[in-house]
Amino acid sequence: MDYVKPSEVLDSMIEVGKNKAELSILQLLVRGSLGGAILACATTLAFTAAAQTKIPMVGALLFPVGFVMIILLGLELVTGSFALIPLAVLEKKTTVRRMLNNFLWVILGHLLGCAIYAVLYALTITKMGTDMSNPMIQTLITASEGKTLAYKHLGGDGMLLAIIKAILCNWMVTLGAVMALTSKSTSGKILAMWLPILTFFGQGFEHTVVNMFVIPVGMMLGANVTFADWWIWNGIPVLIGNFIGGVVFTGVLFYLSQRSFKTGRALTAVTISPPALEKSS
Repeated sequence: MDYVKPSEVLDSMIEVGKNKAELSILQLLVRGSLGGAILACATTLAFTAAAQTKIPMVGALLFPVGFVMIILLGLELVTGSFALIPLAVLEKKTTVRRMLNNFLWVILGHLLGCAIYAVLYALTITKMGTDMSNPMIQTLITASEGKTLAYKHLGGDGMLLAIIKAILCNWMVTLGAVMALTSKSTSGKILAMWLPILTFFGQGFEHTVVNMFVIPVGMMLGANVTFADWWIWNGIPVLIGNFIGGVVFTGVLFYLSQRSFKTGRALTAVTISPPALEKSS
């Protein structure tokens, strides 16, 4: 059996979080750049599939290929780390400083990787800037404006909505990272990861790394979005929501569920011990 029990998964989460916190700056930048570019590529695959079939859920079915490649290759995805490294800090396996160092350099790597892919993809679909007829151009412009201006028009409610959608998103994304630890086989890991990633993308929740590609490429192609619109109405609130969703909904609650189980088992043993001792005497 290649199934890994939840209590063992928790131990693996803590160990993975510790290892991620010990990576060098160069490793974080390179792995973060590759992770961002691969996720951006999976995003355009999903958008293309949805446009060709007129069925958005087809895109959601395909999008997890990017997440799978990132996890299996041991690359960095900051949103997944939001559920792992804080547990290593909680268990005193690493420090807050190392955790923040990981987050900072991986995010910079994501921005670099997404920007490079955005430029290359924009040149591809516009035929080196000579043809603006590809329907994917309008798809990306609409997505870019929908992820920024739509929230801006709602004001404070829009910002809160972005945070909520980001929390729900990274609950599922971090579950994807955790589910990869529930199997020892490659096929088992792929299937386990696919389920929560499909769930988040199919419902249109907000993922900060996906948006690091979608919003800038939309701006390159002509979206009416400014740099301030990107970060005030999506970048910062979505990053905050992703962090909350990863740390609380997956990291802390899963940690407590397993630690509570162990405590309960210990209490049961104590309760049974006295009668057992009396019988032996």
